[in-house]
Amino acid sequence: MDPRALLDDWLTSGLLRPSTIGRYQTQVDQWLTWCEHNRVHPYAAGLREVAAFSRDRLHPHLDGRPFNGPDDLARLAAESPDIAGTHDGYITAITGYYTAAHTRGLITGIPDLTELRSGLDRDPGPRHKLTPRERAVLLYCIGMWNSTNARWYRRDRLIAYLLLEGMRSGEIVRLDSRHLYPQPDGTTEVRAPDYDFEALGAQFVLDPITGAALDDYLTHRPRPAEGVHALILGQGGRPVVSRYPNMLIRQIAALHPILAQRQPPVTADAVAHTGLWDTPDASDG
Repeated sequence: MDPRALLDDWLTSGLLRPSTIGRYQTQVDQWLTWCEHNRVHPYAAGLREVAAFSRDRLHPHLDGRPFNGPDDLARLAAESPDIAGTHDGYITAITGYYTAAHTRGLITGIPDLTELRSGLDRDPGPRHKLTPRERAVLLYCIGMWNSTNARWYRRDRLIAYLLLEGMRSGEIVRLDSRHLYPQPDGTTEVRAPDYDFEALGAQFVLDPITGAALDDYLTHRPRPAEGVHALILGQGGRPVVSRYPNMLIRQIAALHPILAQRQPPVTADAVAHTGLWDTPDASDG
């Protein structure tokens, strides 16, 4: 199927709201036009090409600074949250496009664009828990997140479940691999030390579903760098940055229209306030 025919097919599938269709039409059309001008076939594109597209788009807003990846996006989120929010919207639209391509058998995997998210939490007001329906869709998306989405998908699944346990992003990235205590009832106790204050940190008792994700991750955990004891590791066996859980949740949410179109957006903070089993307030949905 021609890439632009795919765009039309996806936008008329009946899964998207009219307001979303108009926004996605513009955003993905710009991406496809960029591909044509740069002689890139959209179905063969990945993180590198979308990063180049993003660099070209964001160039007027960087005040002459280079665009080299996550750190520059984090700075943009801090200095120009509106621009960062619009950028994240482009990543959501492009992810949705490639999810549709994968569903139709046009590509073998969905490009992992998590690193191209700003990590911006665009819900500065009252915390909006996910509704029961939204939480069910999120659990489905977490379960479907696999090697076609990301290399370290087991780590990413664990992060998502830890958020649903009520942990905040800063606590998750501080979890210590030396403070994991399996319990006879199938639960696991973990701690997130605060080394700045030489404190052991709050104790969390993980639900069996999160414990299963932890066990799965531990069998495939990257080799930690020397002296690193963080449980959640990224490139080179180093700890992930504190904004990564939010970047990840935004990317996972982009896989399903119910979550991708949600306003305010699905953020790590919203997921942490929802919980695994606590019923969200009726006023939230």
